[in-house]
Amino acid sequence: MASIISVQNMDKIFRAADGTTVTALQDINLEVEEGEFISLIGPSGCGKSTLLRIIADLIQPSGGRVMVNDKPAAQARKDRDYGFVFQNATLYDWRTVLKNVQLPLEIMKYDKERRDQRAREMLRLVELGEFENKYPWQLSGGMQQRVSIARALAFEPGILLMDEPFGALDEMTRERMNNELLHIWSSLERMTVMFVTHSISEAVYLSSRVVVLSPRPGRIAEIINIDLPRPRGPETRDLDDFFHLSNRVRHALREGVQT
Repeated sequence: MASIISVQNMDKIFRAADGTTVTALQDINLEVEEGEFISLIGPSGCGKSTLLRIIADLIQPSGGRVMVNDKPAAQARKDRDYGFVFQNATLYDWRTVLKNVQLPLEIMKYDKERRDQRAREMLRLVELGEFENKYPWQLSGGMQQRVSIARALAFEPGILLMDEPFGALDEMTRERMNNELLHIWSSLERMTVMFVTHSISEAVYLSSRVVVLSPRPGRIAEIINIDLPRPRGPETRDLDDFFHLSNRVRHALREGVQT
């Protein structure tokens, strides 16, 4: 299959006002096929979020090339080829849940009937249809993130970029959100997802492949295929293969630190 995201020989160097530089990412090469669920994992400061934001054209690489849907990342952003879910839900407290989900559709000038229909469809998908008239401050953290996911999916992107969206949740809520995310992914014919996480078990549970990054400057230490059967559920975490794959990711992280 052709790559839907292609990162070739990419570097990112940050320059401070005093002229000093920090190399965040170095010689990143990654090909992502349509329909994959890719997790990026590595120690704090290794450049996971930076890599995701470069793919999203939120920041620019210092070298190399990034292509999304066979076009430069900047053009893919203009064409709204992807949705982005940040670490925090970033909802507007003065807008209802329905109005928050409709926001990108308003910007894209969808007519009201189409906005209403699509937003309600996405809220049903994340099982929040009965909360459309609530405000974000009336929802739990997990529910707010589900609204954020619904908003990111509202304009039907083929790619979903997620920057550690469940990191602030407690473990039980996080596991429930993992299950809901897999349900959403399969319901949308397995759109392409790139997901940043610090959690080994989360990465293994969700992913088609796990990309392990080394400490700064971030390099790809290893790419691990996760060949666990789908659909996945709570019982998946009890499988011997889940345990072995988690250990393999853990070992790759340790090896990356040592190098």
